[in-house]
Amino acid sequence: MAKKAIVLSSGGVDSTTCVALAVKELGAENVSTVSIFYGQKHKKEIECARKIADYYGLKHYEYDLSKIMQYSDCSLLEGSSQKISHESYAKQVTESKNGMVSTYVPFRNGLMLSCAAALAQSLYLEDDCEIYLGAHADDAAGNAYADCSIDFVNTMGQAISIGTYGKVKLVAPFAGNNKAEVVKKGLELGVPYELTWSCYEGGEKPCCSCGTCLDRILAFEANGTTDPLLLQ
Repeated sequence: MAKKAIVLSSGGVDSTTCVALAVKELGAENVSTVSIFYGQKHKKEIECARKIADYYGLKHYEYDLSKIMQYSDCSLLEGSSQKISHESYAKQVTESKNGMVSTYVPFRNGLMLSCAAALAQSLYLEDDCEIYLGAHADDAAGNAYADCSIDFVNTMGQAISIGTYGKVKLVAPFAGNNKAEVVKKGLELGVPYELTWSCYEGGEKPCCSCGTCLDRILAFEANGTTDPLLLQ
């Protein structure tokens, strides 16, 4: 039996690059994507995740975890009293006591990975399956997102493997790379970045000033090109 893969797909740059990588390594017929709605203020990223799955001809699954996050006041969430920060992650980290940025969603990656592991065992009980996570070094830098760190990824990977009788493995191909390196790989793979969305605001065009917009713009510039969303 061929190895299977489930990619946690947010519709953004990092996870979409993981989709392209998984398709290249395992073939589209062996790859599925899964998106998680956790109560975000907009669903634009999930809509983009669907487009990415269609582009590559993949089966796509979705979970709604919004009830789990209903008690969080994270600025990304609907009903939050907090406004989304329009500062770079680096600036937010320096102003934070523990490095955590305002857009950290409580244990989000842990929840998503647990869902993906359960889905993998539901769909591919007899097959070996890899879960692709798009965490990268910039997200973990300064402890901005603790659930993107290499320690977190390794520990969750061990738990997933133990809990699935060794059938499901966690793969985080960019955990040691910065976002510019992720984009470089994506450009090599021909990723349709024009179909992706990263901005925390759900407008018609990226705001170009929130933390993820700033990181994305700089990552494309570092590769001598322009984010295709800025050309539309």
